[in-house]
Amino acid sequence: MKILLPLLFFLGEAHSRAASRPNFVLLMADDLGIGDPGCYGNKTLRTPNIDALAHAGVKLTQHLAASPLCTPSRAAFMTGRYPIRSGMASQSRVGVFIFSASSGGLPTSETTFAKLLKKQGYSTALIGKWHLGMHCDDQRDFCHHPLSHGFDYFHGLPLTNLRDCKAGAGSVFTSAIRVLVLVPLQLTAVSLVTLAALKCLGLLQVPRLVFLCLLLLAAAVLGILLSFLHYFRPLNCFLMTNHSVTQQPMSYDNLTQRLTADAARFIRRNAETPFLLVLSYLQVHTALFSSKDFAKKSKHHAYGDAVEEMDWSVGQIMSVLEELGLANNTLVYFTSDQGAHVEEVTATGEIHGGSNGIYKGGKGNNWEGGIRVPGLLRWPGVIPAGLEIAEPTSNMDIFPTVVKLAGSPLPDDRIIDGRDLMPLLRGTSQRSDHEFLFHYCNFYLNAVRWAPRNSTSVWKAFFFTPKFSPEGANGCFPTQVCLCYGHFVTRHHPPLLFDLSKDPRERNPVTPTSEPRFREIVATMEEAATRHTQTVRDVPDQFSLGNILWKPWLQMCCPSSSGLSCQCDREKQDRQVSR
Repeated sequence: MKILLPLLFFLGEAHSRAASRPNFVLLMADDLGIGDPGCYGNKTLRTPNIDALAHAGVKLTQHLAASPLCTPSRAAFMTGRYPIRSGMASQSRVGVFIFSASSGGLPTSETTFAKLLKKQGYSTALIGKWHLGMHCDDQRDFCHHPLSHGFDYFHGLPLTNLRDCKAGAGSVFTSAIRVLVLVPLQLTAVSLVTLAALKCLGLLQVPRLVFLCLLLLAAAVLGILLSFLHYFRPLNCFLMTNHSVTQQPMSYDNLTQRLTADAARFIRRNAETPFLLVLSYLQVHTALFSSKDFAKKSKHHAYGDAVEEMDWSVGQIMSVLEELGLANNTLVYFTSDQGAHVEEVTATGEIHGGSNGIYKGGKGNNWEGGIRVPGLLRWPGVIPAGLEIAEPTSNMDIFPTVVKLAGSPLPDDRIIDGRDLMPLLRGTSQRSDHEFLFHYCNFYLNAVRWAPRNSTSVWKAFFFTPKFSPEGANGCFPTQVCLCYGHFVTRHHPPLLFDLSKDPRERNPVTPTSEPRFREIVATMEEAATRHTQTVRDVPDQFSLGNILWKPWLQMCCPSSSGLSCQCDREKQDRQVSR
């Protein structure tokens, strides 16, 4: 009896702790603008399920992505740290991973919230887009894979959805092809014609070998182009379940439905235990897609169809939580990895990017349109319904919020840049824990945000800004996304200063004439930037040339494939068996 009573007490305490820990459903859209959901002011896109999260929970109106690009933003979200701390911030033109068989990725030394929750007994899953790398040295190490970062289960796309993944949707490599292929072909053709003319006129003796070499060069360049266009899709656009390729190339047929159904199955399997589900949507990144149930139904054409299908998916997940009686013990979070991609316009003029509302800029730059994203949190009985919070918050804040609620201590061997959101969400604090936030354009510190404790102002100082092109545009259309260095930017000395509380559109910079404390404000922000940069340590660059290039020995292929054919559809086979 003396042994039994303590044992029963221990088991009761363990059960109580397990029951008090919430489940987590973290929903992340891709390239969704803050002006797209109805709860943020859109009157023509139908997003009733996303809007319901706002009505039943908290809407953050100054919620910020830690980076305006997919890969670094997602690295920050997973780790609660600025991406420069993990080497996930590019120093070159390429700011995201574009090949599945490259060796860069989220380092194993980084701690994700999934790792910490798994240690606390949570079942963990990531379904959808990953985009944080896969291999380091060989096909079997999976060092950057979700299963190496705390997830028990992964089903989705290891890279990202690209135009090249969908037949007839165009290519993100158009500019590169023009420079690296079409220009050399044109030069070769001009050389051939010129040499032939000179030879015919008897002005120059040209050996036949020269003509042969030029023809072979042209054939080689053309062959490389055709091979790239033929193989890119199967080699980079495929679905995996855990460590196995299940569909190569990826099929868009009912893709959102398939991933949503798998997310629902995960919830049902783990209804009796604490769980973490990260549902990372492929929508609304181009190539745009939607199933026949949603195609051609929206006023906003293909983009609107994709948004409305994603909204349907959010509703399906919420319905499962309600059905299983889990809604009141589940913290649901909805966001986007960065702002809408305003440069996404087709050759026929159809807009394939979303709306950033009143905000300037978009994906790829740190104007508010690029980093101010939807932020919705719902937890009935814990978070007040219908609350709107205008304080500065970050997608990095999800890390400490989730980790603390799960009962895990925060890592003490590294800087965590995120802040626990619960005091704000519960109303026990009226001010954000972020006095300063730092906005990076890839590797480069671009701007500082300051919300002084004794003021309602929110100051934002830019050290440089992108040069929009063509003149008067709201983006960088020739390069498809704004770049962060050299002649692509304008540097500001002193910094370009805005008061976002009065000028959220960032149209009227503050000057020493209009603001008597201009120099004092700028000096405070520059000092904060200096203190911050002193905490950043040198780490391996995950976007070095060696890490972003395609490596044949890292290429994943279906087990039944030979060479680079890489074709299989185990997902279709599994669906047929399940029927």
